[in-house]
Amino acid sequence: MAPSTSGRPRSRLSTAERREQLLRIGARLFAERPYDDVWIEQVADIAEVSRGLLYHYFPTKRDFVTEVVKAEGERLLAMTRTDPTLPVADQLIAGLDAYLRYVEANKDGYRALHAGTSIAVDDVRELLDRNFAEQGRRILAVLCPDGEPPETLRVTVRGWLAFVVAVCLDWLKYRRLTRDQTRDLCAKALLDIAAASPDVQIDL
Repeated sequence: MAPSTSGRPRSRLSTAERREQLLRIGARLFAERPYDDVWIEQVADIAEVSRGLLYHYFPTKRDFVTEVVKAEGERLLAMTRTDPTLPVADQLIAGLDAYLRYVEANKDGYRALHAGTSIAVDDVRELLDRNFAEQGRRILAVLCPDGEPPETLRVTVRGWLAFVVAVCLDWLKYRRLTRDQTRDLCAKALLDIAAASPDVQIDL
Protein backbone atom coordinates (compact mmCIF):
# COMPACT_ATOMS: atom_id res chain seq x y z
CA MET A 1 0.00 0.00 0.00
CA ALA A 2 1.28 3.46 -0.89
CA PRO A 3 1.37 6.14 1.80
CA SER A 4 -1.36 8.77 1.73
CA THR A 5 -0.84 12.50 2.01
CA SER A 6 -1.66 12.20 5.71
CA GLY A 7 1.20 9.77 6.23
CA ARG A 8 -1.11 6.79 6.80
CA PRO A 9 -1.03 3.82 4.44
CA ARG A 10 -3.62 4.22 1.69
CA SER A 11 -5.90 1.21 1.54
CA ARG A 12 -6.80 -0.33 -1.79
CA LEU A 13 -10.54 -0.37 -2.36
CA SER A 14 -12.50 -2.22 -4.96
CA THR A 15 -14.24 -0.17 -7.63
CA ALA A 16 -17.58 -0.52 -5.82
CA GLU A 17 -16.04 0.36 -2.43
CA ARG A 18 -14.24 3.41 -3.82
CA ARG A 19 -17.40 4.64 -5.54
CA GLU A 20 -19.37 4.20 -2.32
CA GLN A 21 -16.70 6.07 -0.37
CA LEU A 22 -16.85 9.00 -2.77
CA LEU A 23 -20.65 9.11 -2.67
CA ARG A 24 -20.62 9.10 1.15
CA ILE A 25 -18.18 12.00 1.19
CA GLY A 26 -20.35 13.80 -1.31
CA ALA A 27 -23.43 13.24 0.84
CA ARG A 28 -21.65 14.82 3.80
CA LEU A 29 -20.56 17.87 1.82
CA PHE A 30 -23.92 18.42 0.15
CA ALA A 31 -25.64 18.02 3.50
CA GLU A 32 -23.49 20.78 5.00
CA ARG A 33 -23.21 23.25 2.12
CA PRO A 34 -25.20 24.68 -0.80
CA TYR A 35 -24.55 23.14 -4.20
CA ASP A 36 -22.46 26.07 -5.43
CA ASP A 37 -20.19 25.88 -2.37
CA VAL A 38 -19.14 22.28 -2.98
CA TRP A 39 -16.17 21.68 -5.26
CA ILE A 40 -15.73 18.20 -6.64
CA GLU A 41 -11.97 18.53 -6.13
CA GLN A 42 -12.65 18.71 -2.38
CA VAL A 43 -14.06 15.20 -2.55
CA ALA A 44 -10.85 13.90 -4.12
CA ASP A 45 -8.77 15.64 -1.45
CA ILE A 46 -10.84 14.19 1.41
CA ALA A 47 -10.78 10.69 -0.11
CA GLU A 48 -7.04 11.11 -0.81
CA VAL A 49 -7.39 10.03 -4.41
CA SER A 50 -6.30 11.74 -7.59
CA ARG A 51 -8.71 14.14 -9.18
CA GLY A 52 -8.36 12.17 -12.39
CA LEU A 53 -9.71 9.09 -10.62
CA LEU A 54 -12.67 11.04 -9.28
CA TYR A 55 -13.45 12.41 -12.74
CA HIS A 56 -13.25 8.86 -14.06
CA TYR A 57 -16.18 7.96 -11.79
CA PHE A 58 -18.06 11.25 -12.09
CA PRO A 59 -17.17 13.46 -15.09
CA THR A 60 -18.93 16.59 -13.75
CA LYS A 61 -20.27 17.97 -10.48
CA ARG A 62 -23.78 17.63 -11.86
CA ASP A 63 -23.14 13.93 -12.51
CA PHE A 64 -21.72 13.58 -9.02
CA VAL A 65 -24.56 15.23 -7.09
CA THR A 66 -27.09 13.31 -9.17
CA GLU A 67 -25.43 10.03 -8.25
CA VAL A 68 -25.23 11.03 -4.57
CA VAL A 69 -28.96 11.70 -4.45
CA LYS A 70 -29.78 8.62 -6.53
CA ALA A 71 -27.76 6.38 -4.20
CA GLU A 72 -29.39 7.81 -1.08
CA GLY A 73 -32.86 7.56 -2.58
CA GLU A 74 -32.32 3.92 -3.50
CA ARG A 75 -30.92 3.21 -0.03
CA LEU A 76 -33.99 4.77 1.57
CA LEU A 77 -36.41 2.77 -0.56
CA ALA A 78 -34.51 -0.47 0.05
CA MET A 79 -34.52 0.06 3.82
CA THR A 80 -38.21 0.93 4.09
CA ARG A 81 -39.87 -2.10 2.52
CA THR A 82 -42.49 -3.63 4.82
CA ASP A 83 -44.25 -6.97 5.16
CA PRO A 84 -47.50 -6.78 3.12
CA THR A 85 -49.05 -9.54 5.24
CA LEU A 86 -49.18 -7.30 8.32
CA PRO A 87 -52.36 -5.37 9.23
CA VAL A 88 -52.53 -1.90 7.70
CA ALA A 89 -51.71 0.04 10.89
CA ASP A 90 -48.80 -2.33 11.64
CA GLN A 91 -47.40 -1.87 8.12
CA LEU A 92 -47.52 1.90 8.48
CA ILE A 93 -45.79 1.83 11.87
CA ALA A 94 -43.18 -0.64 10.60
CA GLY A 95 -42.56 1.57 7.58
CA LEU A 96 -42.00 4.61 9.78
CA ASP A 97 -39.68 2.65 12.06
CA ALA A 98 -37.65 1.60 9.02
CA TYR A 99 -37.67 5.18 7.70
CA LEU A 100 -36.31 6.51 10.99
CA ARG A 101 -33.65 3.79 11.04
CA TYR A 102 -32.52 5.05 7.65
CA VAL A 103 -32.53 8.67 8.89
CA GLU A 104 -30.44 7.74 11.94
CA ALA A 105 -27.98 5.59 10.01
CA ASN A 106 -27.61 8.02 7.08
CA LYS A 107 -27.89 11.50 8.58
CA ASP A 108 -25.73 13.14 5.93
CA GLY A 109 -27.46 11.29 3.13
CA TYR A 110 -30.89 12.28 4.38
CA ARG A 111 -29.90 15.92 4.66
CA ALA A 112 -28.35 15.78 1.20
CA LEU A 113 -31.58 14.34 -0.21
CA HIS A 114 -33.55 17.29 1.10
CA ALA A 115 -31.01 20.12 1.00
CA GLY A 116 -31.01 23.10 -1.33
CA THR A 117 -29.16 20.90 -3.82
CA SER A 118 -32.56 19.68 -4.99
CA ILE A 119 -33.34 23.19 -6.22
CA ALA A 120 -30.06 23.65 -8.08
CA VAL A 121 -30.06 20.66 -10.43
CA ASP A 122 -32.95 19.57 -12.66
CA ASP A 123 -31.86 15.91 -12.67
CA VAL A 124 -31.86 15.89 -8.87
CA ARG A 125 -35.36 17.35 -8.70
CA GLU A 126 -36.56 14.62 -11.05
CA LEU A 127 -34.94 11.94 -8.88
CA LEU A 128 -36.55 13.36 -5.76
CA ASP A 129 -39.93 13.50 -7.46
CA ARG A 130 -39.64 9.84 -8.48
CA ASN A 131 -38.51 8.87 -5.00
CA PHE A 132 -41.43 10.70 -3.40
CA ALA A 133 -43.80 9.14 -5.91
CA GLU A 134 -42.59 5.63 -5.06
CA GLN A 135 -42.89 6.26 -1.33
CA GLY A 136 -46.42 7.54 -1.90
CA ARG A 137 -47.29 4.58 -4.13
CA ARG A 138 -46.23 2.15 -1.41
CA ILE A 139 -48.30 3.90 1.24
CA LEU A 140 -51.34 4.09 -1.01
CA ALA A 141 -50.99 0.39 -1.83
CA VAL A 142 -51.21 -0.31 1.90
CA LEU A 143 -54.15 2.02 2.47
CA CYS A 144 -56.12 0.96 -0.62
CA PRO A 145 -54.99 -2.58 -1.51
CA ASP A 146 -58.18 -3.44 -3.40
CA GLY A 147 -58.75 -0.37 -5.50
CA GLU A 148 -57.52 2.87 -7.00
CA PRO A 149 -56.99 5.49 -4.29
CA PRO A 150 -58.99 8.71 -4.67
CA GLU A 151 -57.02 11.68 -5.93
CA THR A 152 -57.67 13.57 -2.69
CA LEU A 153 -55.95 10.79 -0.72
CA ARG A 154 -53.05 10.69 -3.18
CA VAL A 155 -52.43 14.42 -2.81
CA THR A 156 -52.83 14.23 0.97
CA VAL A 157 -50.30 11.40 1.28
CA ARG A 158 -47.79 13.39 -0.76
CA GLY A 159 -48.33 16.32 1.58
CA TRP A 160 -47.84 13.99 4.54
CA LEU A 161 -44.51 12.84 3.12
CA ALA A 162 -43.35 16.47 3.01
CA PHE A 163 -44.50 16.79 6.63
CA VAL A 164 -42.42 13.75 7.58
CA VAL A 165 -39.34 15.25 5.94
CA ALA A 166 -39.79 18.51 7.87
CA VAL A 167 -40.28 16.62 11.14
CA CYS A 168 -37.22 14.42 10.57
CA LEU A 169 -34.95 17.32 9.62
CA ASP A 170 -36.06 19.13 12.78
CA TRP A 171 -35.46 15.97 14.81
CA LEU A 172 -31.95 15.54 13.42
CA LYS A 173 -31.08 19.17 14.09
CA TYR A 174 -32.56 19.72 17.55
CA ARG A 175 -33.31 16.29 19.06
CA ARG A 176 -36.13 17.77 21.12
CA LEU A 177 -38.26 14.70 20.53
CA THR A 178 -37.27 11.12 21.14
CA ARG A 179 -37.19 8.70 18.26
CA ASP A 180 -40.44 7.09 19.42
CA GLN A 181 -42.13 10.48 19.81
CA THR A 182 -41.08 11.38 16.29
CA ARG A 183 -42.44 8.11 14.92
CA ASP A 184 -45.71 8.42 16.84
CA LEU A 185 -46.22 12.01 15.71
CA CYS A 186 -45.83 11.04 12.06
CA ALA A 187 -47.91 7.88 12.47
CA LYS A 188 -50.80 9.71 14.12
CA ALA A 189 -50.87 12.28 11.34
CA LEU A 190 -51.08 9.57 8.67
CA LEU A 191 -53.60 7.42 10.53
CA ASP A 192 -55.80 10.44 11.11
CA ILE A 193 -55.65 11.21 7.40
CA ALA A 194 -56.45 7.64 6.47
CA ALA A 195 -59.29 7.37 8.98
CA ALA A 196 -60.94 10.43 7.44
CA SER A 197 -61.07 8.83 4.01
CA PRO A 198 -64.16 6.70 3.26
CA ASP A 199 -62.09 4.54 0.90
CA VAL A 200 -59.73 3.36 3.64
CA GLN A 201 -60.48 0.74 6.25
CA ILE A 202 -58.00 0.47 9.10
CA ASP A 203 -58.33 -1.94 11.97
CA LEU A 204 -56.70 -0.11 14.88
